[in-house]
Amino acid sequence: MDELIELERAGWASLCDGTGHDFYGRMMTSDGVMVLANGTVMTRDDVVAALGQAPAWASYEMDDVQVVPLGPDSAALVYVGTGHREGDEPPFVGVMSSVYVRRDDGWGLALYQQTPKP
Repeated sequence: MDELIELERAGWASLCDGTGHDFYGRMMTSDGVMVLANGTVMTRDDVVAALGQAPAWASYEMDDVQVVPLGPDSAALVYVGTGHREGDEPPFVGVMSSVYVRRDDGWGLALYQQTPKP
């Protein structure tokens, strides 16, 4: 399951270097969705379009990572994620869940969900 943690870190790294739209366009399953902290539900196409316009994160942390096996070809990661932007903007801290499913070409992200942490 270390492979899934590395994939999640690669996703964060892509959000920091401005390539998140490419990364998630490849990584998300065709019917995958992201549920954001504000309640928005985005399809893969929505995510790709939004990340193509989004400012990059300056840095991130992943803490308290748990891997939850869901079956032989699926698992969920649950962790506290912190994203920092440049400048004085406060960091975003949330509890994140990412559900991965094994595809013919490797793991795919089927569901991502974030809940803001007070």
